[in-house]
Amino acid sequence: MFSASIVDAAAHSCGGKGLRCLMRRQSPNLVVDTGTMGPALVVVLLFSASLLSSGDGGKEQPQNIESQDVMTSFLERSMEIHRHEGTLWAFFEFYRNLFNFLGDNQKDVAKMVSSIFENKTLIRQLNETGYDLFLTDPAFPGGVLLAHHLKLPLVFNVRWIFSGEGHFAIAPSPLSYVPAVFSHFSDKMNFFKRVQNIIFQGILVYMHYFVSNPPYKALCDKYFGDNISPLSLIQAADLWLMRVDFTFELPRPTMPNVIYIGGFQGKPSKALPSDLQEFVQSSGEHGVIVMTLGTLLSDLGPDLSETFALAFASLPQKVVWRHIGKRPAALGNNTRLIEWLPQNDILGHPKTKVFLTHGGTNGIYQAIYHGVPVLGIPLIFDQYDNIIRLKARGVAEIADVTTMTVDSLTSALKNLLDPEKPFKQNMIKLSTLHHDKPMKPIDSAIFWMEYVMRHRGAADLRSEFYKLPWYAYYCLDACQNCVAEISPAEKLFLQAESEEKANGPHHRGYGNEQLVDGQNEPSFKPQLRTSG
Repeated sequence: MFSASIVDAAAHSCGGKGLRCLMRRQSPNLVVDTGTMGPALVVVLLFSASLLSSGDGGKEQPQNIESQDVMTSFLERSMEIHRHEGTLWAFFEFYRNLFNFLGDNQKDVAKMVSSIFENKTLIRQLNETGYDLFLTDPAFPGGVLLAHHLKLPLVFNVRWIFSGEGHFAIAPSPLSYVPAVFSHFSDKMNFFKRVQNIIFQGILVYMHYFVSNPPYKALCDKYFGDNISPLSLIQAADLWLMRVDFTFELPRPTMPNVIYIGGFQGKPSKALPSDLQEFVQSSGEHGVIVMTLGTLLSDLGPDLSETFALAFASLPQKVVWRHIGKRPAALGNNTRLIEWLPQNDILGHPKTKVFLTHGGTNGIYQAIYHGVPVLGIPLIFDQYDNIIRLKARGVAEIADVTTMTVDSLTSALKNLLDPEKPFKQNMIKLSTLHHDKPMKPIDSAIFWMEYVMRHRGAADLRSEFYKLPWYAYYCLDACQNCVAEISPAEKLFLQAESEEKANGPHHRGYGNEQLVDGQNEPSFKPQLRTSG
């Protein structure tokens, strides 16, 4: 969806002409989202290895490895582990569950990439079309390998790569103040947190080399040769359109070819459907609470839904709840269940007071765009780290879904709704910062994509640090050489110092000096010059 939005906007900026962008993305919805782009766009759905062209009438049968059943199983296991958080067992089980999930998915993607490479007709058609760039999300790097195979300029629509957060692959990331993924830390870490941060990042490095990387390294060896690694192909990308900005992301080092487009889907709200508008307006001075946890909440069982229903019923606010599944028995008259929610439009409504979300990036940026405080209920992946960033800004609270009670949920909501607390003011300030930019994020993305197309890449912005061996990157070879050069000189100096001490002070050669009272102190007598 993200890539489709960017390319669709770029197509309109070009009048639907001249833009030849090859895009790789998992979601079959892209076929619908990019349907207005005309014959200039060809989409390859990686999971079906099929060639789709606007107006071609082609049919696709996407194979979705992130099926609802797979995600439900992963979520249930994650919640079971989270209930034992703080134990050594939970620590190891969390990463084992993650490694198994990602490892299986990456293997499936690698198989699909191999099927594309073996489809000679498809590859020939792609080569003959003459694309200007390749836009992809490197979380599953099939598109990265395909772009290299086709020798196209590469642009990322990115936050994650296949082994962690994108910045860690391209920019210096000091672990003293840059929190590792899954650390749940902010940029303010004491000694013990810094030690833990190193451990968390070390585990992700292990995941890269032994879980995520092997399937793609095998493809690189087969099709590109032994000297090419998947990570080096990612680091060689011309442009990184990063789906965050520094109203949300914590301050950290970056690189010239990283363009921040956080909130690029943000837009003014539209009028709500009449029945929903009537319900929202009926909230009076108390306002409305909006809740959506995606489709995953229904997988957590009815008890949690009853907890939410009881908490909502105790509040004077009206509640709009995107809910799929059985209607909770404790649902109050102040709560309306909706299967589909115009999220951006209702968050932009002046009656909206608080947004309950699992912490997905899109929902977070919509809340920032419209200045709505957040109650985060993170479930999986990066969601907890996302809410931590908002909490560090003073605009959010966190509720633990595994220990949540009616009282704890009600207390958190009342805290956010309290006009004496700074949550609303802080979020308005954050929203102001988010809007205070010389160019809209989507316009920035379009400009830099066109920049890459005009210049057939962005070599002037891209550091080539990735071509250095690791010891050269850290200057270990230079340090070794310095030590090797200094050591003989230091040895001579120490030898001379030792000889001087052994021979005594009268060999120091002070010149015109005498010893006074038998002490080792020189006495200097100036020589007077007489006129001849």
